[in-house]
Amino acid sequence: MEHSIILEMKNIVKEFNGIRVLNEVSFTLRRGTVHTLMGENGAGKSTLMKILNGVYTKTAGQIFLNGKEVDIKNSKVAKQLGIAMVHQELSAFPDLSIAANMFMGNEFCSMGFIDESKMASKCDEIFEKLGISLDSKRNIGTLSVAETQMVEIAKAISINADIIIMDEPTSAITEAEVEKLFQVIDDLRAEGKGIVYISHKMDEIFQISDEITILRDGQFAGTDLAKNLDNDKLISMMVGRTLEQQFYKTDHEFGDAILEVDQLTRKDKFRNVSFTLRKGEILGLAGLMGAGRTEVMETIFGLEEKSSGTIKIDGKSVEIRKPKDAISHGIAFVSEDRKRVGLNLIGSLMENITLANLKKYCRGGFFIKSKEETQIADTYIKKLKIKTDSENKLAGNLSGGNQQKVVLSRWISCQPRILILDEPTRGIDVGAKAEIYRLMDEFVREGNCILMVSSEMPEVLGMSDRIVVMHEGDMAAIYDRKDATQEKIMAAASGL
Repeated sequence: MEHSIILEMKNIVKEFNGIRVLNEVSFTLRRGTVHTLMGENGAGKSTLMKILNGVYTKTAGQIFLNGKEVDIKNSKVAKQLGIAMVHQELSAFPDLSIAANMFMGNEFCSMGFIDESKMASKCDEIFEKLGISLDSKRNIGTLSVAETQMVEIAKAISINADIIIMDEPTSAITEAEVEKLFQVIDDLRAEGKGIVYISHKMDEIFQISDEITILRDGQFAGTDLAKNLDNDKLISMMVGRTLEQQFYKTDHEFGDAILEVDQLTRKDKFRNVSFTLRKGEILGLAGLMGAGRTEVMETIFGLEEKSSGTIKIDGKSVEIRKPKDAISHGIAFVSEDRKRVGLNLIGSLMENITLANLKKYCRGGFFIKSKEETQIADTYIKKLKIKTDSENKLAGNLSGGNQQKVVLSRWISCQPRILILDEPTRGIDVGAKAEIYRLMDEFVREGNCILMVSSEMPEVLGMSDRIVVMHEGDMAAIYDRKDATQEKIMAAASGL
């Protein structure tokens, strides 16, 4: 197949409130290819694609489809032109069915009424193609992050677009679902579709990409065939420097146990989970999707109540029924779902950073110490290198990676002793990952401890002192750092 040009974006400029976030960026997509767009969080990747999808209007520049200049004023126009986008942040309507969400704005009608049966049937057809085992009539608000992500992917494919933009499509789905998605992408490529793929996962980038374009600080940094690039070249192009050490972890002595979990059980979720977490230690929780890792964390933090078992802090049994109980015992929890759980998207950075510790900034329980609140917000904005022009900027206007940094800032500012991290670097670029790893290392060197769930095997192996492996709600194995290998972890996680 001749890979003719389907899309040209020339010298695209985008400004928000006078601040230029894209500076004359050009991008070309060919039919029947996967063109990956890479760069650190805040580099402009999602902004460029949201211009293509009509979410934002460009400040300057030109867009050509099949050689003809087009004006994409909104998402409806983009859809009419055959452009679909799978967004990084999920945009579901929680109170509606999966089928209703799938065909929102493109409903099937009969006799002037929405034909829900026809939509459900079409939805089931698409799900079968993708290997998705979900009831199309089910309320989408009951789905997990991974399940909702698969629906978003199916939604984009359903409109039969010529150009499909996928913004971190594998950030929350299982390995089996990734494999199926890549097969679907191969099918779309064979049909002559153009795929724009945004991801920070190096292994999948080289597996799926034909071409790769790098953005850095809102500017074009280079384009090349995937076969001509490697990890080091990509990282250097993205961050403008080499990353000599991907995982920042120093050797230090462990102290006494801070957290002890003994025979912890939550009915139908996990059983008899036991481990200790010592001063200065990072304990990783590994396992396949649905193994019970997140559920263990939620129970320790009081989001869900245990059925049996004990939790001890500093050797003393504690009852944690609600998050406030956990917080009072020095426990903080960073959820994987920053949009629905972690952030107030219409609140400022300052409000989000100080939200968990407002009492500290009050006088007499009424008046906010605005100066102190601003100071702590500024401190953590600088410490975590959050890309923003003001602490008053809305959290919803930040990139996904910078939003994650805001959530981390909120809990670190509370000075907890036990930090629970659920997928701490999901959707975060390699440069930001290094910053977060450094922060984690600093946190435990101060005599605190971290309990971490991660689906990224290099992260689990690179940052954990010990690794607990779970399989279908049971503890399958526990490994010291020096003994852990990817093969051992995957075998235990698979029940072998």
